[in-house]
Amino acid sequence: MAYQEHQSPIVSWGAISAEIALLRRREPLLNGLLSSLFRDANTLNEALAAILANSLQTANVETNALKCLFCKTLADDLLAWAVLDDLTAVRDRDPACTTYLHALLNYKGFQALQAYRIAHRLWNDDRAELALWISNRVSLVLGPDIHPAAKIGSGIMLDHGSGIVIGETTIIEDDVSILHNVTLGGTGKVTGDRHPKVRRGVMIGAGAKIIGNIEIGEFSKVAAGSVVLKPVPARCTVAGVPAQVVRVHDATEWPSMFSSRVGLFEANLMEDNR
Repeated sequence: MAYQEHQSPIVSWGAISAEIALLRRREPLLNGLLSSLFRDANTLNEALAAILANSLQTANVETNALKCLFCKTLADDLLAWAVLDDLTAVRDRDPACTTYLHALLNYKGFQALQAYRIAHRLWNDDRAELALWISNRVSLVLGPDIHPAAKIGSGIMLDHGSGIVIGETTIIEDDVSILHNVTLGGTGKVTGDRHPKVRRGVMIGAGAKIIGNIEIGEFSKVAAGSVVLKPVPARCTVAGVPAQVVRVHDATEWPSMFSSRVGLFEANLMEDNR
């Protein structure tokens, strides 16, 4: 996806290092964990590689080997930029996220998305078996089930991450927010290109199911619990089972950026449509 089209995210490794130092002072109990993860880290990519390797390791796969693989893959400039953009998205959009370090250490949706980025690069490098193994480990350990062939832009927030399923031919453009228990799936009746295409700036509420090779237009919103079986126009909100357009947005609205208010908004929408 076109990561380079965005402005550079503001987060830096220096800022995260300062957050690590502050956490060390506040919570000495975590010093051992912080030392093991960040002792040799001089960049965000090295820190992220250590976190992912620690989470995804198994008895028969050496942790340092995983860490080296992840570091090497994340060294790509576009991939590294996407990591920064995702981290900035979480910090900016989620009111529960008080620091960048909090997202880096504790947000399984963020961690799963970065592991997907590594698996996707391996998939494109004809290392499908390893990519699929990483994808499976992510699903088992962190929750989100993201096929490594899916195409996902940057500035993505997977809020909570639990229960998210993203199919093989899914396309997700930049600046999208997806809440827990969302499915971007196929109908089970077709092969080939069979999964949704989610355009820029979309917000998908908790528990929504978007099924088939259909497009969710840019800057639209899918309300919580909706089942979407038909294409969604740009700049509107859909709700219900099956989902229908219930609101047309102002041209200045950017739904994916306002996840902190979406729960109450969606509850009102669903009540209005009963």
